[in-house]
Amino acid sequence: MAPTKNKNFLSGCGKVNETVTIVLAAFGLVLAIEGILFSLFPDSLKRAMERIMVMPIESIKLVGISTAFTGVLILWLVLS
Repeated sequence: MAPTKNKNFLSGCGKVNETVTIVLAAFGLVLAIEGILFSLFPDSLKRAMERIMVMPIESIKLVGISTAFTGVLILWLVLS
């Protein structure tokens, strides 16, 4: 019987493999969506970045924490 080929470099790591695969897939999806948005709406995103530059640091941190929490919550709801 021929040896089976690993599906990816983490094969054989059990639960770690599944978790890392999901995280990497989610990260890849974020990059793909971000790239599509920058390609389709460069002027709008540039204006948004200009507005962010004048926002107070605390507001930017709050948006970042809220977004991260929402993303983790969505992943948890989908995967549980």
